[in-house]
Amino acid sequence: MSEQPLNPEAAAAIAKVRQLSVVIITGTFLAIALVLVVISYRLFHAGQSTPVSFADVTLALPDGAKVVSTGVSNDRIVVTIEVGAVIELHTFDPDTLKPLGRLRLEPKP
Repeated sequence: MSEQPLNPEAAAAIAKVRQLSVVIITGTFLAIALVLVVISYRLFHAGQSTPVSFADVTLALPDGAKVVSTGVSNDRIVVTIEVGAVIELHTFDPDTLKPLGRLRLEPKP
C-alpha cells in the first residue's frame, strides 16, 4: 500500500493543529510551574512574615494602686488600674509595649 501525499489544505490543517497543541502544552507547563513557585515561596517564607521581638518594660504603679483587669486584642493591650477612687485605663502596643494612651475616670465632685 503506497501512501499518497496529502493535499495542501489537509497539510495546512495538520500544521495548524500541531502549532496550537504546542502553544497549549507550553502554557499548561508554565501555569503549573508558576503555581509550584508560588507554593514554594509561601512555604519557605511563611515563618519570616512575623518577626519575633521581645520587649521588657516596667511600669511603676503609684502607692496604693492595684491592677483591676487586663485585656488583649490584636492591636492593643489594655490595663485597668485603680488608684483610690480613680480608675485609669492604660493602652499599649502589643508588639513594642510602648504606651499608646491613658484614660482617667474620676468620680464627679
